[in-house]
Amino acid sequence: MTMQQTPLLLSRILGRGAQLDPNEEVVTLLHDGTHRQTLKTTWDRANQLAGALSAHGIKVGDRVASFMWNNYRHLELYQAIPSMGAVLHTLNVRLSPTDLEYIINHAQDRVIFIDEDLLPLFEPLLDKIPCVELLVICRNGEGGESSHPNTVDYEAFIDGQETNYDWPEIDENSPMGLCYTSGTTGKPKGAMYTHRSTYLHTITQAMTDAMSLTALDALCGIVPMFHAMGWGLPFTASMLGCKQVMPHRFMVPQKLLDLMVEEEVTISAGVPTIWQGIKTILEENPGKYDTSKFSRLTCGGSAPPVSLIRWYWDNLGIEMVQGWGMTETNPLATLSRKVAKRSHMKITEDQQFENIAKAGLLMPGLEVEIVDESWQPLPHDGEAVGELLIRGPWICSEYYNDPQPDKFHEGWLVTGDMAKIDAEEYLIIADRSKDLIKTGGEWISSVDLENHIVALSGVTQAAVVAQPHPRWDERPVALVILAEETHISNEQILEHCAKVFAKWQLPDEIIFVEDIALTSTGKIDKKTIRSQLEEQGYKLPDLR
Repeated sequence: MTMQQTPLLLSRILGRGAQLDPNEEVVTLLHDGTHRQTLKTTWDRANQLAGALSAHGIKVGDRVASFMWNNYRHLELYQAIPSMGAVLHTLNVRLSPTDLEYIINHAQDRVIFIDEDLLPLFEPLLDKIPCVELLVICRNGEGGESSHPNTVDYEAFIDGQETNYDWPEIDENSPMGLCYTSGTTGKPKGAMYTHRSTYLHTITQAMTDAMSLTALDALCGIVPMFHAMGWGLPFTASMLGCKQVMPHRFMVPQKLLDLMVEEEVTISAGVPTIWQGIKTILEENPGKYDTSKFSRLTCGGSAPPVSLIRWYWDNLGIEMVQGWGMTETNPLATLSRKVAKRSHMKITEDQQFENIAKAGLLMPGLEVEIVDESWQPLPHDGEAVGELLIRGPWICSEYYNDPQPDKFHEGWLVTGDMAKIDAEEYLIIADRSKDLIKTGGEWISSVDLENHIVALSGVTQAAVVAQPHPRWDERPVALVILAEETHISNEQILEHCAKVFAKWQLPDEIIFVEDIALTSTGKIDKKTIRSQLEEQGYKLPDLR
């Protein structure tokens, strides 16, 4: 008997939740309250949107961009554009005008959907993006106009279209999504996702041993939908029929906490700085917020400190799940759960937390390797540090219209991360290759130092960067933000670090600051910090 070869297309799964649980809600926080609509309404409107784009002339393979926050209309784009065979290009609203101009022209976006409160950011680009024929403005009663010659209101655009679009049968390897890296080195590079890659990623993400997302969940995706497809969560939640709770632009910890408590959120996903901010509010207001429905939160973008992971578990019973991935990995690659293997049921809680602090175990279907400068594999002993390579069915194999041969090696993606793999097959990210600090021929992990400094009570954020040194090549310098009305000295931080790190690994200098530069995706922007120190004429004294 031969099995039917049905192509793996997103149109087959994205309407499933709406079909099974039509009256469940999509909730969006707006400036004047919350907007609510059902899963069925969302899917119906996605069908209308596909009809409107088709009527405009959008065909299979055409790029349609979004310049939007996490909200119900953005979810409709997520469902409609891939299902009709077009390519959803999510534009990062935090990128510079120069990067945005390059990306839009490189992708040849024909239509751009934009939230009206983002129109001012877009205005400087309008005469530099000739490929864009139409701007669809998503209005929420806040006003705002555009000088683009062709604009239409979102609701007027989809009005009158049928709620039952005939989704095309296309090749499962057809593109469905385009995400550009944030361009930390050189020009941004486009990772093109296919129906097959995202279909497989969506199903894997829902596995019990992965993110364990289920139809019973109320998901609050804090990770921006313009960043690596919101970690794929809008697709998985649409397939399952989860309640989806979206914060729009209101990404401050207080608003997020109020929203999650009000909507009885069970699972959320965001970068560590968000969870640090929410922890501070909860500590300052014991017993004020009912977090009993909140069972787990996923943290990615950079490694969360063990102290943060433990605090959520010990005080609230919330499991923090650490994930590692990249734009090029669609993005989920590894996940670290508190108890990730049957044999771990017998280990101590301290050992379980040590495991969560690692980048995690590989998702089924993926392979990783660490190699030396000659591409030779290194042992998985938790000691050897090498360049991390990864491959699998949802891993980028080339960049869109931009060959970068040094980023790929014999079918493997060269990640740019330096990593270890231990005997239990846990991935441990040592650092980005450019963020490791080389001092006197030895390596120091800036991430390890940062996480240890943040574990000190009263420290809210820390960044460790390399600075040139006349004798040792490079030495670590720490930038530290303290909580309000907290007094901590350099000596206290160094004493705290000396409990774990050798003397030569300690920061040469600690600089107390009020804010730390973050990238467009919420990670610590070490490139900017290094250039800021250079501009200030900062030099380490030769004290050794």
